[in-house]
Amino acid sequence: VLPASSKMPHKPPPRRQSINVGRGARKRDEDSGTEVGEGTDEWAQSKATVRPPDQLDLTDAELKEEFTRILTANNPHAPQNIVRYSFKEGTYKLIGFVDQLAVHFSQVGNLIPKDSDEGRRQHYLDELAAVSYQGSQESAKVVTSETEILEEEEPKEAEAGSQTDVPATESPEKMAEEESMTPKQPKERKLTNKFNFSERASQTFNNPLRDRECQMEPPARTNFSATANQWEIYDAYIEELEKQEKTKEKEKTKTPVAKKMGKMAMRKMTSRESQSDDITKVTQAAKIVERMVNQNTYDDVAQDFKYYEDAADEYRDQEGTLLPLWKFQNDKAKRLAVTALCWNPKYNDLFAVGHGSYDFMKQSRGMLLFYSMKNPSFPEYTFSSESGILCLDVHVDHPYLVVVGHYDGNVAIYNLKKPYSQPSFRSSAKSGKHTDPVWQVKWQKDDMDHNLNFFSVSSDGRIVSWTLVKSELVHTDVIKLKVEDSTTEGLEGLQIHTVGCGTAFDFHKEIDYLFLVGTEEGKIYKCSKSYSSQFLSTYDAHSMAVDAVSWNPYHTKVFMSCSSDWTVKIWDHTIKTPMFIYDLNSAVGDVAWAPYSSTVFAAVTTNGKTHVFDLSINKYEAICNQPVVAQKKNKLTHVQFNPIHPIIIVGDDRGHVTCLKLSPNLRKMPKEKKGQEVQKGPAVEIAKLDKLLNLVREVKPKT
Repeated sequence: VLPASSKMPHKPPPRRQSINVGRGARKRDEDSGTEVGEGTDEWAQSKATVRPPDQLDLTDAELKEEFTRILTANNPHAPQNIVRYSFKEGTYKLIGFVDQLAVHFSQVGNLIPKDSDEGRRQHYLDELAAVSYQGSQESAKVVTSETEILEEEEPKEAEAGSQTDVPATESPEKMAEEESMTPKQPKERKLTNKFNFSERASQTFNNPLRDRECQMEPPARTNFSATANQWEIYDAYIEELEKQEKTKEKEKTKTPVAKKMGKMAMRKMTSRESQSDDITKVTQAAKIVERMVNQNTYDDVAQDFKYYEDAADEYRDQEGTLLPLWKFQNDKAKRLAVTALCWNPKYNDLFAVGHGSYDFMKQSRGMLLFYSMKNPSFPEYTFSSESGILCLDVHVDHPYLVVVGHYDGNVAIYNLKKPYSQPSFRSSAKSGKHTDPVWQVKWQKDDMDHNLNFFSVSSDGRIVSWTLVKSELVHTDVIKLKVEDSTTEGLEGLQIHTVGCGTAFDFHKEIDYLFLVGTEEGKIYKCSKSYSSQFLSTYDAHSMAVDAVSWNPYHTKVFMSCSSDWTVKIWDHTIKTPMFIYDLNSAVGDVAWAPYSSTVFAAVTTNGKTHVFDLSINKYEAICNQPVVAQKKNKLTHVQFNPIHPIIIVGDDRGHVTCLKLSPNLRKMPKEKKGQEVQKGPAVEIAKLDKLLNLVREVKPKT
């Protein structure tokens, strides 16, 4: 508040304003010619009420009518339908509690305790400000009293004309008397707050209650039961003692340097094991990241696999090409040949590769690898074996079960759900393993007791049915191959039969008991599961060993065979002579029917070429002859068609698997004719192949 002496004039402003107003009214009256007294002013004139034009005319009853209004604490402008996303339930949920607080005025302030140093300092400053304010008020009173005295003396001087001046010494005395007469006002304390009273309130937000629960997976349990006799216990103890003696002998023969190296290796192994425990926690995430990196690395190959079509096929006369896509290889299987290929029946991007050796003078270990087209740089699953793998097959209903045949005559079942390097089930000498290499294995339908069942063929001439009963492999000899007209008489008139060496077999797609067996002698036997003593039919197929036999997936009478005598032959099993013969100028390693057509098949040869035939387009020669391997020394061993995508995989004797895409000419579908729908399905494929076979059947009697 500023002191009154600084702003107060010598004459009081209201009196000066009334004089001015009177003079203005007098002048207006003189100008208008009317005579009005000096006491009248503008406030004496009549005042008219001003009403807005849209005001309602209400009666007394309507004016007296009461309207009740209830004030509530709810905010009328607050929204009532707020929803938020619930991550727990995965849906949007309505929020029941809405904040009703409306803030009209807010000011940030602070409070200081009185007893603190800052509080005492501010209290002292407030007292000083109050004393100065009181002094300014007293000086203002003195000045106002002087001005009032002077104003009263002015009109007296005007009437008398001339009077003596009032001495200046009288005014201070009068001022002192007035001060003594007026009561002293109490000291006013200046408040620091702008308002004498303030009400402060706060409303806290009540957090909704939440229930947190945790559910643990129960530990895995297995029921183990076994019977043991004294001999088995004794044998187990003897084996353990022998192992201990062998390790002691090895330690004795080792030099001190070798012992130190062995200790260091053991330490490294333990450190790796401890690290692996930590790595297993991020295995799934690491696999996803690895696939993403590979997808970026091989993006051009993936684009070709999905979208590329060779436009040059339109200008070729019924010929096609193979486009190389991915190349699968692993350092652990570098010097091992690809001895088996098989696509997974459930996952179309996953396939199994068996590694071994066809050079029987250089037999070593074996490998079972599973590759995915989503990750061509490293296999998804890896299994190693002491003996080389020569064949494998994946179960149709249980795609995680894989049966393999080894060079040492054993068969084994691997379970992909159990990430162990050892097979889940394995044959042994007691359980009737083969004495020669197992060339092919095939899963069959479960038996009457719903036990898993598969067949195997070996060079020892036995075709064995294996059944998984109570976690054990039980074998049954289905048939023993014998070379016809090869019986010789031994001592005491005993007849000795020459054993036929089985190399390949295949089961009929519709007739369960019917199957074909190829031998090293070049013959193909048509056999039945019901007859173990004789063959249903014999075909003089090839002059060298039969490498593969395969039934047509559409036509029930047609099968195909290939051999090291450079030929591929197509047969009707009701006729003992081949319907088609193709000479490929090199030993044929494998053949495979296409899943999309009854007349398309592929063959691979040891000169590194892949041959694709389509009998409906050209029944005399292949419509595609293309080298696949980079080096001429590499030999192709196996080929397989993908069941869904238009690609094939080809394996060679260096352990490499190459994925190739078929050009449009190699997978031609029937053309659409105007006004006719294109017929598709097995019946159309059977009719297409029957048409070709009828042409051959008509020509053969004439020749």
